[in-house]
Amino acid sequence: MSAPFSPDLLLSSIPGSFHLPLAALAGVVLDRLFGEVRRWHPLVGFGKFADAVESILNRGPLALRRVAGLLAWALAVLPWIALVVWVGCDGFLGWLLDAVLLYVALGGRSLAEHAERVVQDLAAGDLPAAREHVGWIVSRNTSELDESGVAKACVESTLENGNDAVFGALFWFALLGGPGAVLFRLANTLDAMWGYKTERFLRFGWAAARIDDLLNFIPARLTALSYAAFGETRRALACWRKQAPVWESPNAGPVMSAGAGSLGLALGGPAIYHGQREERPVLGEGRPARGEDIPRALSLMRRSTGLWLVALFCIGWAHA
Repeated sequence: MSAPFSPDLLLSSIPGSFHLPLAALAGVVLDRLFGEVRRWHPLVGFGKFADAVESILNRGPLALRRVAGLLAWALAVLPWIALVVWVGCDGFLGWLLDAVLLYVALGGRSLAEHAERVVQDLAAGDLPAAREHVGWIVSRNTSELDESGVAKACVESTLENGNDAVFGALFWFALLGGPGAVLFRLANTLDAMWGYKTERFLRFGWAAARIDDLLNFIPARLTALSYAAFGETRRALACWRKQAPVWESPNAGPVMSAGAGSLGLALGGPAIYHGQREERPVLGEGRPARGEDIPRALSLMRRSTGLWLVALFCIGWAHA
């Protein structure tokens, strides 16, 4: 009589150095197939929990707001990381948990769905709908953007959020497994919630912004290299070298300048945030963005994702 099928036995037959790359591939495939969880998404619950923590701690003397913000970050993030580590197990169930945690941390399909909706709006000539839908993925005021402005905003968001929604999570997953992906995603979420330079968050959100900058430092530069590899490489690297240092964000600068240069587009420039016009430097080099450039930016993100997965398998093969 043949032995019953055992997932643990199957996993044990594969060299251990390939377990993490296979989990990364599984997480990416799950994200590509299913996208974000439609109901009861863990990050929605986390956002509500973080709001409650912020409402309690973001008060008192201004001089103590940075300390309060750091404490709030720790209270919002560290218990969940500890829980994930505690729940972790060996064998197939541990491998499956890692893959699922990465899947939850990724947002590649969601980003693509939002961007593709803007493409459809522009193709249909429905500028009001395009303005509304691009406003779902950018923090600037979109109500007065023309077609090129909408396309530019969408391409910028696709390039930058490619790092936040995909590559940062993959990088920390490669280092620390499922807990690493969760750490990055929660930290990035808090930066998106608290990292604004408004009166409310200027001091309180300082820790969330700086921690996100730290966690994103290496992934952002690897993302920039990946973008440069799949387009006009020389121009992308030149734009990165010249333009990234003058961009306000230390991580968005390399990603967006390299991505814009790779696509042969001129991005950046003036934009309205929270009612205030900001004179942003130009990123990239070439013509203004058009609607057809949004799929090109998505292709850049997807091809770069494939490159990262191949790199993980090559590392696994080298250690087999």
